[in-house]
Amino acid sequence: MQFPHTPQQAQLPLFEAFMVQPIAPLLATPLLEKGSRWQNNEPDVFSELSFRGAVGNCQNLLAPILRELSQDQDARWLTLIAPPSSLTQAWLRDAGLNRERILLLQPRGSQSALQLTCEALRLGRSHTIVSWLTPLNSNARQQLIAAARIGKAQSLNIRLG
Repeated sequence: MQFPHTPQQAQLPLFEAFMVQPIAPLLATPLLEKGSRWQNNEPDVFSELSFRGAVGNCQNLLAPILRELSQDQDARWLTLIAPPSSLTQAWLRDAGLNRERILLLQPRGSQSALQLTCEALRLGRSHTIVSWLTPLNSNARQQLIAAARIGKAQSLNIRLG
């Protein structure tokens, strides 16, 4: 069976197909209003990762991130707040994390994981605070950002689906 001949269309590389205008004109316009983060050159202090799938697969993806953070040259701690029960001391060891630079904290009494995370961020004794806060609304996110700026720390929230 033969198909009718259709003229070949030029195929654009993947990203060029979506770019109508070059990027250069965007750089000529003001990016953000006065007083914004970009003009103050403040670093981003909050990040969030979302993992979905089998627990083992999620942990395999998370391991190199935590390993890199545990080997950071900053003299401060990597702090994990209320990690899932699957992140045991044995898992930390097997994943190759520097356990001498890691603090594992759990909220006590009526203290929430969000409150503990904000307090740890404000204290500034850790370069990165990793939390597992789900759901995380915009008010909670703003609390984490403000606390991280005070303590000159990074906040990383992990969402496991």
